Amino acid sequence: MITKESVLAVLKNIYDPEIPVNIVDLGLIYNIDIDNDRGVVKIKMTLTAQGCPVGNYILSDVEMGLKSLEGVKDVKIELTYDPPWSPDMMSAEAKKSLGYE
Repeated sequence: MITKESVLAVLKNIYDPEIPVNIVDLGLIYNIDIDNDRGVVKIKMTLTAQGCPVGNYILSDVEMGLKSLEGVKDVKIELTYDPPWSPDMMSAEAKKSLGYE
């Protein structure tokens, strides 16, 4: 069975190569929807900026990482910029590590 915790564990190991913080703590993940019957994980997420030069790299890492989970047959990623990302979306730990606090 695919769980939100297992999905988050994978996502916390994916980093924006330009920022030394994982995509969960950066606040890039907006929603996780799991369909265990079909083995589908749907992710609604954003990037730090439209036209992010490493955006395709991050999306590929998300897809490959989640497909490595037992039971995952397909990954659907919805990329959105609404609401647009801002540093306020980062976790307290991420803000501290990047000097925002």
